[in-house]
Amino acid sequence: MSSSGDGPTSELWVVRHGETEWSRDGRHTSTTELDLTAEGERVARTLAERLDPAGFDLVLSSPRLRARRTAQLAGFEDPEPTEDLAEWAYGDYEGVTTPEIRETVPGWTVWSHPCPGGESAAEVALRLDRVVERARSHDGRTLVFSHGHASRVLAARWLGLPPESGQHFLLGTATVSVLAWERESPAVSRWNA
Repeated sequence: MSSSGDGPTSELWVVRHGETEWSRDGRHTSTTELDLTAEGERVARTLAERLDPAGFDLVLSSPRLRARRTAQLAGFEDPEPTEDLAEWAYGDYEGVTTPEIRETVPGWTVWSHPCPGGESAAEVALRLDRVVERARSHDGRTLVFSHGHASRVLAARWLGLPPESGQHFLLGTATVSVLAWERESPAVSRWNA
């Protein structure tokens, strides 16, 4: 649990789903259901070597197929699904790459511009605040299987930062990150490993 002396003992382990065709190609993917690529499945299987099911008291997953499949391949057959861990809803930008969006909206990023028909940063933060609260109220390790932008907002909210601060946390597919404590202060213990 907390390796830095007295303080809270909750930890939040965050796993981004394995590679999909769209994540590989930089296409924004929220509600579209996609399977993992063969490479995504291969790498997701390696997560089992780093994630002992007995080491987690609470296991949650986005309800999206790619997150649930990653959990299964990592050795977690039945994580509790929660919409709170779903990816940022991109609305009209679903399936579109950032360079394509910038053809009509110069300088666009999900962190600085709206997603027409989708969620705002504040709306995403509200959902992920519930995950943070649940993990913190749980005395032990919580493991979540989620998505790129949502997981980056989750880290920002764990640290008490605005959701837009997630832009500073690069996150690859099928990676493990750990949010913990430095005494009484929320901290990043491991990121993008």
